[in-house]
Amino acid sequence: MKYEWKKHEKSLYFPKQIPEVITIPKQTFFMLKGKGDPNSDSFAEKIGVLYSLAYAVRMMPKQGYIPEGYFEYTVYPLEGLWDLTEEGKTSEPLNKDEFLYTIMIRQPDFVVEDVVKKAFDTVRKKKPHPLLEDVIFGAFEDGLSVQMLHLGSYDDEPQSFKIMNEFIAKNNLVKSSLSHREIYLSDARKVQSDKLKTVLRYMVKPVE
Repeated sequence: MKYEWKKHEKSLYFPKQIPEVITIPKQTFFMLKGKGDPNSDSFAEKIGVLYSLAYAVRMMPKQGYIPEGYFEYTVYPLEGLWDLTEEGKTSEPLNKDEFLYTIMIRQPDFVVEDVVKKAFDTVRKKKPHPLLEDVIFGAFEDGLSVQMLHLGSYDDEPQSFKIMNEFIAKNNLVKSSLSHREIYLSDARKVQSDKLKTVLRYMVKPVE
């Protein structure tokens, strides 16, 4: 039976269009860091490299290798951690060239170092790319967080962030990081901008 994150982890990936408090457990990811406009070709290339690794893991049994603890599953969605350079934080209007980001794809718990190595070896042979050498495999634990679903264009996200910031203040919380997480539930190449679904998340902590 295939493990479907859409069914089994709804609280992590399908919040409502109002803010909520949630605790996010430790998760592991393939990750790539970058700077600049996410509409650029280089950003799209980074996404492609991450998916190559994610699917290399997913398809290992069909290549004759079954990792210990392997189970059939649906590949997780693309995520991003977003921040701005110091210059970008003071520029009006927003300059997308000043974005700092880490894009990532979550991996199931059975993905450990030897599985990661095998995934890299597979992609180097079948779909080599210079950016492969920049990919990191590591863990994140967002912990206490506030998240909500944003429906619509990425450019309209500030409206949702305003709602989230008001919620955080009213609930005696503060952001524990200036960066925020986005989880992309829609493929922007196939979905109209006003119908895009994106999870927005801030890491928070109680006011001391």
